[in-house]
Amino acid sequence: MASKETETMRRVRVRAGGRGGYEIVVGAGALGLLGESARAALDPRARRVVVVSDARVCALYGERARASLKAAGYEVSRWLAPAGERAKSLRNVGRALDFFRERGVERTDAVVALGGGVVGDLAGFAAAVHLRGVSFLQVPTTLLAQVDASVGGKTGVNTRAGKNLVGAFHQPAGVVADTETLRTLPPRELTAGFCEMIKHGAVGDRRLFARTRDFLARRAGDDSPRLVDDELAELIALHCAFKAKIVAADERETAEREGALSRRVLNFGHTVGHALEAVTNYRRFRHGEAVGYGMIVAGEVARALGLLAASELESLRGAVALAGRLPRADDLEAEEILRAAAGDKKSAGGELRWVLLERIGRARTVGGREIPARALREAIRAGLRSAVG
Repeated sequence: MASKETETMRRVRVRAGGRGGYEIVVGAGALGLLGESARAALDPRARRVVVVSDARVCALYGERARASLKAAGYEVSRWLAPAGERAKSLRNVGRALDFFRERGVERTDAVVALGGGVVGDLAGFAAAVHLRGVSFLQVPTTLLAQVDASVGGKTGVNTRAGKNLVGAFHQPAGVVADTETLRTLPPRELTAGFCEMIKHGAVGDRRLFARTRDFLARRAGDDSPRLVDDELAELIALHCAFKAKIVAADERETAEREGALSRRVLNFGHTVGHALEAVTNYRRFRHGEAVGYGMIVAGEVARALGLLAASELESLRGAVALAGRLPRADDLEAEEILRAAAGDKKSAGGELRWVLLERIGRARTVGGREIPARALREAIRAGLRSAVG
């Protein structure tokens, strides 16, 4: 007989990876189902599970994860990564791999990523290269990770040359997103997640954009909003389903793929967003905050090219404003941001590819050579002076 927790979960199927894809479980109390999900998703011969987390998240949720996995019959150990974007380094991947080897993790065993996007990227990449690939489960504890980073199989680390330039496509065996973990997030982490949710709707689903914007508007107008509720859980599941559809159509972001189901459209806002993170040494912005600015800059570029109506740009600005206040960015130089963006991994044939909007809900890619340098610099300055900053 199904438990009450099992019955109230939202479930989304991702048609990517092997064995018919994997399942995303979303809902309050989902962490208690981790062991059950692991048994359903992992090799039946799996004996050992390494939980990769950071100190703060492990203190909050590590014991619940361990208890659920242990009840399912697994031998559980944990390895803690440093917190923050700077933890995504080859050095820390090496440390994780040393731990896996010391604990005797075999090809049939698994890794569990318990934390935000940084932990998921780091743990997923370590799992991808240990013994040429072991299974891993994503247990995202931030809003951004639940709606975006944990879905789709992108893993990687940062180098001096830029963000996520070393990595692998390694689909998780499953995703368990417990919305109760959002209660312990600081406001900036929520803002970062909401920006990524706005991105999803902006590039591919006008109705999802409107539903997300309306949710944020109601939340902003409530003096005592309940963050974890059925509406938010449903909204998270909808965003997971949106990304799952794109991942299924273009799992490895094929360079030749164009159109609404190209995975490239999910890079909207990321060209400038990654550059903002790099020029501030990953210390000023949460990833989603940087993407918030990046979306507005991309909107300014599209308006300058005559692709996007001014009213659509204002709609985008308004949605980002509802996500929350962003750190200051108008003190950064446009030329420095352009230099950082030049090394972005989204270039093709030596040319940076920009994801721009034709309208809310429809995106297209444009080659950097099609954008006048002056218009690009002015768009960056305008975007970074945005009223949301």
